Amino acid sequence: MNRSNGDPDDRSIGGESAGSDFLQLDIGDAPFGGRADWLARELRRAISDGLLPIGSRLPATRVLAAELHVSRGVVTEAYHRLSEDGHVAGRGRNGTVVVAAPVLPAEPEPKPARAPERRAYPAVDTDTLPSGTRRLAASEGVFATPPGDDIFDLIRAAPARIDLSPGVPDLTAFPRAAWLRAEREVFGGLSASGFGYGDPRGTPELRRAVAHWLARNRGIRVEPDEVIVVAGTAQALALIGQVLREDGTEEIAVEDPGSLGVRQHLRRQGLRTPPVSVDAEGVRVDELGAHRAVLLTPAHQFPTGVVLGGARRRALMRWAGDGGLIVEDDYDAEHRYDRPPVPALRSMLPERVCYAGSVSKLLAPALRTGWVLAPPRLHDALVSAKRFADLGNAALPQLVLARLMESGELERHLRLLRRRHRRRRDTMITAIRDHLPGAVVHGAAAGLHLLITFEEGPAPTWTDTDLAAASLARGVKTHPLSWHRRRPGPSGLLLGYAASPATAIAEGVAAIGDALRDLH
Repeated sequence: MNRSNGDPDDRSIGGESAGSDFLQLDIGDAPFGGRADWLARELRRAISDGLLPIGSRLPATRVLAAELHVSRGVVTEAYHRLSEDGHVAGRGRNGTVVVAAPVLPAEPEPKPARAPERRAYPAVDTDTLPSGTRRLAASEGVFATPPGDDIFDLIRAAPARIDLSPGVPDLTAFPRAAWLRAEREVFGGLSASGFGYGDPRGTPELRRAVAHWLARNRGIRVEPDEVIVVAGTAQALALIGQVLREDGTEEIAVEDPGSLGVRQHLRRQGLRTPPVSVDAEGVRVDELGAHRAVLLTPAHQFPTGVVLGGARRRALMRWAGDGGLIVEDDYDAEHRYDRPPVPALRSMLPERVCYAGSVSKLLAPALRTGWVLAPPRLHDALVSAKRFADLGNAALPQLVLARLMESGELERHLRLLRRRHRRRRDTMITAIRDHLPGAVVHGAAAGLHLLITFEEGPAPTWTDTDLAAASLARGVKTHPLSWHRRRPGPSGLLLGYAASPATAIAEGVAAIGDALRDLH
């Protein structure tokens, strides 16, 4: 069963909303009959504001038209008007490039983000089945006790033929050919000095590429010098925790339910992590009270998949304006299917938001590459912490990634992933409907996983760890919701769908259904 409250901002599964991550454009804001004028105006504003710096490339007309669900002529006409004004120019195979910035009159404050969706759905992977005995022993070992510091190592190592773990991207989709081309281009022009020690903040090329990426896709205006390149979100959280603790902070509130892994990283830095409730509109801002720092996943809350609603965002801005600090974990915001893009909190209140993102869910966790945008008062301390942690990320992969991002290859890769993920998600939803008819599905409009809960009928005599263990004994790997929950609540499972083909997803959910029947 899908969880839906009839919210007008919900979008039905299978029908993508007419929004684009490029500059957070939403064609619903355009007046009827004036779409080309509206688009040209939005692009001029973005160029003037620095979101599209000189030298940056606009999307191909067919690509932007498809994302906005308009005719290609609308986009072509908007680009033509910018070209006539001298703001962009065609560069043949290099596309349409920004060449000059207009000066626009001051605009009123942008309207707050729309409150979003409430639904969700999952996926799988296939391997050769190990013996049932080995799987049973592994399931008992992983789920027999409360999760410790090594729980994610244990679950990754547990043998299974179908992996429905949340947070795993489609590793088979890594753009190997594009990466090798970018690598050859980088090494072909790299001077000897490029092989030496670099800036602990990251290479200038990647910091510039990240700044452009965030402007185009997350609505964040930031200078390259403000970007700190880190070894993924895990290191970002460790460095932020270290700096906050050294600054006198003793605790940082976290969402409940919320990521067990995030809590582990923060506690490792000596910080307490008091829970704050999450409901259908996101984090309960009224519970923040005297807390002075909070870590949030507002664009796609982990694990529920809800989006922080408009009223909650405004309340959160007021709380932060009174001295609170928000750590924004933007872990998978680019993966959306049935709702408009949601602006990052960092784009609304940069002086009170510490923003963390990475390419782990876009490309591969193996790259260990992410970024942090710190409020001005914490920036130098974070750079210092990064310097003494490792002298900076490896420079050569940074240069290759920068080339991939600036060439448009990463956007092309993201479009491929969205189509594939949507199909796999829909397969998982159908399988849940067929094999787990009592399950409620959450968070389907975005992300890489679904949350299912079992809330109807009499209270179950089994726990979600029992179900996860029984599923693993049948060769299917997943996470119990209770790992990520601090307070009592319904039993549930987190089911990842990005990494598995449709046949494995359907087979895996069917196996979970068999395991559930055996527990009754």
